[in-house]
Amino acid sequence: MEIAFYLAAIVAVAATARVISCANAVHALLYLIVSLLSVAIVFYTLGAPFAAALEVIVYAGAIMVLFVFVIMMLNLNQETVARERSWLAPRVWIGPGVLGVVLIGVLAVALASGGSMGNVDSTPLMAERIGMTMFGPYVLIVELAAFVLLGALVVAAHLGRDDRDVAEEKRVAAARGRRHPGGEQ
Repeated sequence: MEIAFYLAAIVAVAATARVISCANAVHALLYLIVSLLSVAIVFYTLGAPFAAALEVIVYAGAIMVLFVFVIMMLNLNQETVARERSWLAPRVWIGPGVLGVVLIGVLAVALASGGSMGNVDSTPLMAERIGMTMFGPYVLIVELAAFVLLGALVVAAHLGRDDRDVAEEKRVAAARGRRHPGGEQ
């Protein structure tokens, strides 16, 4: 089971790196699905089959369908693709690169010291215990994660809005001599 754990973890990290560095949104979405499936395998090898099933059903299934709809709503054009490519400039990656090297160093030291990382076992972890833990001592973290997801939804809606369509509707309404229902002329 430990080999499956480490292989799935490596695939998850590599796929997540491609999600971040991929300029094409559909390709990034496919890599995200691979990453989520790898995380499900990690959960299963750690003895949490319920969490693994939820990962596959909820995240790799349902939420990915919502992401596909968001990508369709965003109406990505060449201008948007060029702007996203500028975000992938090497200067943007200096900070995350340094932090990644630090994490890899910590992992290498922990592996070299032998056994300080703990053992991977497959003791079953029941759904009741997960719920009691999440909504007990970690309720603040769960609520903060919910706010982060809500913020991501608001940003996606804002980025997906096309102001040119509203301006065109206002211009047409002004030409007809009527007031546009969305604001002033």
